[in-house]
Amino acid sequence: MDRLESMSLFVAAVEAGSLSAAARKLAVPLATLSRRVAELEGRLGARLLHRTSRKLGLTDAGAAYLAACRRILADVAEAERTAGGEYSAPRGDLVITAPLAFGRIYVVPVVAEFLRLHAAIDVRLALSDRVASLLEEGVDAAVRIGELPDSNLSAVKLGAVRRVVIASPGYLAERGTPRRPAELHGHDCVTFAGIGSPHTWAFVGGKEDATVAVRSRLVVDAAEAAIDAAIAGVGLTRVLSYQAAAAEAAGSLVRVLRAFEPPAVPVQLVHAGVSRIPLKLRVFLDFAGPRIKARLRG
Repeated sequence: MDRLESMSLFVAAVEAGSLSAAARKLAVPLATLSRRVAELEGRLGARLLHRTSRKLGLTDAGAAYLAACRRILADVAEAERTAGGEYSAPRGDLVITAPLAFGRIYVVPVVAEFLRLHAAIDVRLALSDRVASLLEEGVDAAVRIGELPDSNLSAVKLGAVRRVVIASPGYLAERGTPRRPAELHGHDCVTFAGIGSPHTWAFVGGKEDATVAVRSRLVVDAAEAAIDAAIAGVGLTRVLSYQAAAAEAAGSLVRVLRAFEPPAVPVQLVHAGVSRIPLKLRVFLDFAGPRIKARLRG
């Protein structure tokens, strides 16, 4: 166990970027962590890390050893899951991630329903617009919006969303409804920095394919804030379709420039592409996938 613990501490130090950051994350004394890594290097007879005042760097031996440690620790975790019955009955902890607004609207209700049916499973749901690494951060499944880079992840498509331009009926009555992207230069805009530039918006559609300059009277860092500002009549805003769906259905916002919307981007439920999936994850995927898909379609 001592050696496995030292391996875990070494991997944690590399992933955190420094010994001090790893010590804070693991809640262990820095001196203890430093000593354990030094003991590991002494046992191996090889230097694993280049230490500087700001960050850690891997030696060639360290990079090879890191890959081996990750494999060994994954195998041990797999053996423990098998011994603990994760492949014979759906039980244990699940870690799920999703984008903040999407997770609140679509994932939380499905997880709540899932928990009512599976008393032996607990879920940690991390809602963040940061893309988490499934393998490095111990995430079982994640909702991803956008095309996936080439990877070993398995993905189930849940649907698709679009970038849409919306404004309040009051704003449009006062300032007019733009019919072509070029007309945006005469309008006030609210920009959600998460999905575009505060200076230009890109559109498609025949001869109108263009990037047009916009005047952002307000720039915000959350889609909810952009939607609230648009409802208040500050100007036109551009968000993802699901983020504005409730306000649009309520009549608080009106979609414009539909003919020039960029192509839809996929929404997918992804998990590590392993040969044996624990039952707790399999039942979640089978349960959540169709329900999130139905909510997104509705």
